[in-house]
This record gives sequence, C-alpha cells and structure tokens, in this order.
Amino acid sequence: MSTLDEEERREYYRIEDSVALEINLLADTDGVDADLSQNSSVLFDLLSELHISEFESQHLLRQLDERDRVLNGFLKALSKRVDLLSKVIAQTIIGAIGTPQPVVISEGGLQFRSEQAYPAGARLSVKMILMPQASGLMLQARVVRCAPRPGGGFEIGSEFIDLPDTQRQLLARHILQRQAQARREALGNEAPSA
Repeated sequence: MSTLDEEERREYYRIEDSVALEINLLADTDGVDADLSQNSSVLFDLLSELHISEFESQHLLRQLDERDRVLNGFLKALSKRVDLLSKVIAQTIIGAIGTPQPVVISEGGLQFRSEQAYPAGARLSVKMILMPQASGLMLQARVVRCAPRPGGGFEIGSEFIDLPDTQRQLLARHILQRQAQARREALGNEAPSA
C-alpha cells in the first residue's frame, strides 16, 4: 500500500450536512454582544444537557419496556414533551447563532466555511445544533487546515479534541441517521417510474 493511500484513508465516515454553527477562538473572550452571547450560552448548555440526558436514559427505557408497558408509555410521552421543549430552545438559539450552514462532519472533525482565517493549530470552541432533531453539542476543535476559497472566505478543516464519549455517541448517531436518510432518498430516486 502506498503512502498516498494511507494518507487518503479516513478513520471516520464523513457526511455533508447543514448545521447551525458558532465558532470562536478559545483564547478570544471578547464578544460582540456579551449579554446575547451569555444568554445563548446558557440556553445552549441546557439544550446540550437535555440531549445527553435523553441519550443516556435510552437503555433504561428499553429495559423498562420489558417490565412495565404502562410506565414505559408514560415515560415515552414525557420524553416527547421534553423533546418538543428542546426544539423550542434550539429555535431560540438558532436565532442567536445564525441559520444552518453547509459543513462536512464526522466523529473526528468538522470542515466549514468561514469569513475569518484561523491559523493551523488554533483551538476553537464549536457550538453546533444538529438538525432536524435539534441536538446541541459544545465541542473543542483544533484547526488542521485553512485554505482560501475562490469566491472569498476560507475553508477550515478541524479535528475534535477532548470529545466526551456521550457527545461522540450523539454525533455518531446523528451521522448514522443522516446516512440512512441519504440511502432511503437514493433508493426512492432509483425507483422505476410506472
């Protein structure tokens, strides 16, 4: 196997997606609007914790399903209500962060467009909302490449660092769901017309 082949191999599956994204240098503590940033940060923390808690409780809900179907039904209904509340929070945060933008994402990192250049090795704070389930993730990343785009701006390649296992699993679940959705859409487009 050639060196080029080894360099081209990827550790994680990558998908093209659209996510609401807020990127900041970790060393940069100055905000354009500190109150708005702090308010959205509190909401984002809440959204992130809601999704991590829901993810961590899924195995308990499956175990309960085998023992008490009535209680399980009630807890599923309660979970749907919490999910609706998290979507309201996500919509509020998206208003503060900005509209979803195209990215390439994997469990290992994120490629995104930016008007600002970031030097290789720079550490970034990454807040993203994965759609359509409105999962909020707060991650840290390191810039591995920054290349100018022909139309202006920069294409930034980054790798996640110190990614907690629960957030990696949430990200993996999102990627698998998007991958399955793309396969269903591809099969639907290949269906013969009658």
